[in-house]
Amino acid sequence: MKVSEIFDTLLEKLKVGDASTTIAARRDEITKALNKDFRSVEGSTANRLMVGSYGRHTAIRGVSDLDMIYILPANLRSSYDSETGPRRILNRVRDDLKARYPNTEIQVDQCVVRVQFTSNKFKFEVQPAFENADGTFDYPDTKSESWKVTKPRHEITATKDCNDRTSMNMRHLARMARAWKDTNGVAMGGLLIDTLVHRFFSTTTEYDDKGSLWFDLMVRDFFKFLAEEPDKDYYLALGSNQRVTVKKRFQPKAKKAYNRCLEAIADEGKASANKKWREVFGTAVPLETTKSARSFSDTEEFIENLFTVDIGHSVTIDCEVTQNGWRPTLLRMMLRDRTPLLANKSLDFTIIECSVPEPYDVKWKVLNRGDEAERRNNIRGQISSSRPGVRHERTSFRGEHVVECYIVKDGIVVARDVIDVPISTNAA
Repeated sequence: MKVSEIFDTLLEKLKVGDASTTIAARRDEITKALNKDFRSVEGSTANRLMVGSYGRHTAIRGVSDLDMIYILPANLRSSYDSETGPRRILNRVRDDLKARYPNTEIQVDQCVVRVQFTSNKFKFEVQPAFENADGTFDYPDTKSESWKVTKPRHEITATKDCNDRTSMNMRHLARMARAWKDTNGVAMGGLLIDTLVHRFFSTTTEYDDKGSLWFDLMVRDFFKFLAEEPDKDYYLALGSNQRVTVKKRFQPKAKKAYNRCLEAIADEGKASANKKWREVFGTAVPLETTKSARSFSDTEEFIENLFTVDIGHSVTIDCEVTQNGWRPTLLRMMLRDRTPLLANKSLDFTIIECSVPEPYDVKWKVLNRGDEAERRNNIRGQISSSRPGVRHERTSFRGEHVVECYIVKDGIVVARDVIDVPISTNAA
């Protein structure tokens, strides 16, 4: 396939699509319920602003967290100026929405009211706020018992301006970066992604007028830019200059993506290029149809076909490698030191770090790749559950093997990690 065909298909599949109709309907009903109380108006959908990734038009299919500001009547400001004001206004919004959705989980969470819809896994975070003359908003914070300032209009404007200057490539790249995040378990928020994409385009004009034929080089350079970023605790958000926290270092996974880009570019025109792009951006990348030299059952399953994937947390897995008469060794240490992993070893995969608050479900996938796996008709790749946090396997035959772990909370994959298991020989 041509480069342009690969990236055009990828971006088409990343579109929010049919979900936008449901999102709009939920948004309108929430607004109507609040306008009925705060303004005594029936059926009005005014006085709201969609913010976050959806509001900046950088969201992709599978978006689950939707941020919305409900603009409060200015004449109520003095009624909620006291220390109890932030909690009282949030409780009032919560009660209005509970009356509209009596069977839905709705609760106050510091600065917002969370509305967790179960039918489609959408979670609206509704933030009541007073709009200021300069376009900023004062929002309630129950932790500090005060009102704070947020500047989403500035972020929306900065996104649009950059997008216009770059021939829509700002939003194209932001969406592809989200696909990379969800495919590779990168714990990054949407505002951080958009800020980094904005910073990338501030360093180059190379792609300001380029189409999808150049996107392979654009994403290569973007991941190189990310991999070379210095470690920071926070960035200043595009447009607003408000602090955006870095949840976890993204540079190592950006470096891996950069290397995959180099391999895919080198394989341009071959089926292997599509597979490399899939490792970066996931199943939205089309596969080139090829006929294998041997017959085997392709049993691989994809988590995207079973759950919504919206990565916002981190999980790390490792593996203890043991054999009778040998000292147990961690697989990541062996990979780092380039120690060969031989056959007939016992493998215990475990979760060593997880930022997702309990409860949650754990899913595993063990995939065998390469000629030997195909010859043995033993691809595997099914997604299954096992004892929480533990997966036991054995090395058996040479080739590339991959183990992936998924953390599922409220029906959404919120964290994932993968580890390569390269078995170098058939004998111990």
